[in-house]
Amino acid sequence: MPLRIAADVAAFSPLQLAYIGDSVYDLLVRTDILKADAKMHCLHQSATQRVNAAAQARALKAIAEHLTEEEADLVRRSRNAHAKHQAPRSSSCAEYNAATALEALLGYLYLSGQMERLYTLFLTIRDAKQEDVHA
Repeated sequence: MPLRIAADVAAFSPLQLAYIGDSVYDLLVRTDILKADAKMHCLHQSATQRVNAAAQARALKAIAEHLTEEEADLVRRSRNAHAKHQAPRSSSCAEYNAATALEALLGYLYLSGQMERLYTLFLTIRDAKQEDVHA
């Protein structure tokens, strides 16, 4: 159960929400791929394929049409937030900004205690990823 800070969540900047959302997304992905008989190296590879700026930018596209007006506004503001550091060389600025927006949304949902909505959006991302694999 998350630490619920619902009254104060709106006071956090998009980058602060993304800071939390990064960990939330990583934990959701790791939990989703965990299998009792999996080797650690395989788990790590699978997680890093899904937890990077390019993959998270695709994940944001997968849920874009499912967002509420409030969520879409947060995503827009978060995409335009500028960190003091540059995007990693492995991704474009657009991918990095989209990944930050996804993380901010997930951080917001987590901190505001909207776990059902968080899980619903994550399952949409996961299902879209599986459709890409089978396409």
